[in-house]
Amino acid sequence: MDDIPARPAKDRKSMTHKPIRQLHVIRSLSPEYGGPAQLVRQIIGTYPSLGMIGEVACLDAPGSPFLAGLDFPVHALGPALGVYGYSSKWIPWLRAHLHDFDAVIIHGIWQYQSYGTWLAMRGKTPYVQLTHGMLDPWFKRRYPLKHVKKWIYWALAEYWVLRNARRVLFTSNIEQNLAPESFWLHRWNGAVVPYGAKSPVEEPAVLREAFYRQCPALRGQRFVLYLGRIHPKKGCDLLMEAFLQVAGRAPWLHLLMAGPDPTGMRAKLEARIPVGLSHRVHWPGLLTGDAKWGSFMASEAFILPSHQENFGIAVAEALGCSRPVLISDQVNIWPEIHSDGAGLVAPDTLEGTRQLLEGWIALSGEEREQMNRRAKACFDHRYNIVNNVAELVRFFVQ
Repeated sequence: MDDIPARPAKDRKSMTHKPIRQLHVIRSLSPEYGGPAQLVRQIIGTYPSLGMIGEVACLDAPGSPFLAGLDFPVHALGPALGVYGYSSKWIPWLRAHLHDFDAVIIHGIWQYQSYGTWLAMRGKTPYVQLTHGMLDPWFKRRYPLKHVKKWIYWALAEYWVLRNARRVLFTSNIEQNLAPESFWLHRWNGAVVPYGAKSPVEEPAVLREAFYRQCPALRGQRFVLYLGRIHPKKGCDLLMEAFLQVAGRAPWLHLLMAGPDPTGMRAKLEARIPVGLSHRVHWPGLLTGDAKWGSFMASEAFILPSHQENFGIAVAEALGCSRPVLISDQVNIWPEIHSDGAGLVAPDTLEGTRQLLEGWIALSGEEREQMNRRAKACFDHRYNIVNNVAELVRFFVQ
């Protein structure tokens, strides 16, 4: 492929004596944007320990409340127009400031932050592209009409962004192997760099208390945690139905459904819960900060029966909190979870989701404690974000 040339040797040498400056471009830093926004925060949080500097350009409106208090520079160039996220400020700002950065990381495809950044750079600064699972063929199968429209945009725009990236980064071998199935026109320089997460440094008791202040009904209760968008893709309907089927056999078990509800799915799920079980299903909405970490610490296990997940930041966060993960085999890091004994894996079906819950219920206390220890070991070995960011950086200093 026609790869962007590496920096001259003398420039690379100088980069070893001064901090590498990276610009992350992303549609939004809102917590409701999910894993990509969380990943950017966590990546830049590791930069001081690596002697690096990170900034973000996004299409959020200046003054958005979720941008307050961030400890890195954010250039909010919105408000963006429509789902595509067009902003007339984007290309002029990038062209004026690209010389300030050694490299650019583009997060996500199908929106203006990807194609607009490529138009602005045109070979001026090396960049890598993270697709965040957006090339998974599941989308083609699930939304065939939308895929036809995507083909046009792919051929005219997005394909060229990926083709000219220094690297297109995937988070697992499964994601990398599946990506070419979405479009027969595909040519890029791919590599696998697992995402990661941080583990909290605060005392678990402090974090649990922050969680219980927000969810007092769960104090003293045993529960499994779902944390993410309330959305069909995540298998939330499977999880609700499976929980209702096993609830009678495990009267001590509660279910926490934590996350935003962008499609209005929560009301449909709540309508399916019998009156006698409604007190065992909890809906706190979006959890952030200490309350989010406290939900992991207070839970027994994390569950994600998703139909498609290239990685799952919350999966890694749960492991970092020594919590086993109960996941479908459509979460692309399931082979590593299975081989490390850090959780349970089953198909993304109602039967499979029920097997996850029944398998957890059937474990003895000692077996659960052993799985807790294996979960943390899995995190330390595979998903510590400091190690994985160091791997990402090498694509800019080779």
